[in-house]
Amino acid sequence: MREIVHLQAGQCGNQIGAKFWEVISDEHGIDPTGTYHGDSDLQLERISVYYNEATGGKYVPRAILVDLEPGTMDSVRSGPFGQIFRPDNFVFGNCLLSTCHCASQLCQAVPLALAVCFSVFRCSQFFF
Repeated sequence: MREIVHLQAGQCGNQIGAKFWEVISDEHGIDPTGTYHGDSDLQLERISVYYNEATGGKYVPRAILVDLEPGTMDSVRSGPFGQIFRPDNFVFGNCLLSTCHCASQLCQAVPLALAVCFSVFRCSQFFF
């Protein structure tokens, strides 16, 4: 049963979310590659609440990571658990906020929102 799709947005949300996945992965015995190395059956009992099991016994967080600029995503990807996420669950624009104007931000908002909605739908339906 797939119960939760975790949505983290913006620099702060993604920094908090990255730490969240480190902690919950450790609690469930999941290493940074998504492989289970736990020592208790209890760790796997309700693992489907947050993770999908992919091919090869790898566990992938049901998480969508969103930001207007790719820099935050690069930080998450290079972090300790950055490789555990599906690459297509990183949804970002190409706008540096210091150089954006209202019109260009609005132009990016609609496609970004649609990409987020599609990613959430795909995660909740387990389309791999």
